[in-house]
Amino acid sequence: MTRKGDVTLDCVGLYCPMPIAATARKIKELQVGQVLEILADDQGIKEDMPAWCRVTGHEFVGMEEEKGQYKVYVKKSK
Repeated sequence: MTRKGDVTLDCVGLYCPMPIAATARKIKELQVGQVLEILADDQGIKEDMPAWCRVTGHEFVGMEEEKGQYKVYVKKSK
C-alpha cells in the first residue's frame, strides 16, 4: 500500500535526534488531521518515531522501508 503525506519532510542524511527534532518543528506548521511524511535513512527512526508519537499524542500512521530508506507517516492530532 502506498501512502502519501500532505507535507513531506526530508531528513535523509540526518541522524538521531535530528529527524525527531525536525519533525517536532515541522508538525507545528500542519493543521490537525494532516499527515506528515518523513523521509529518512537512519534506522533509529523505526523505534524513535513511534515512541515520539506516544509521548506527544500524534498518531503514528505507519512506515515503509525500501533499500535502507524509510518513509514514516505521522498524523497531527492536536
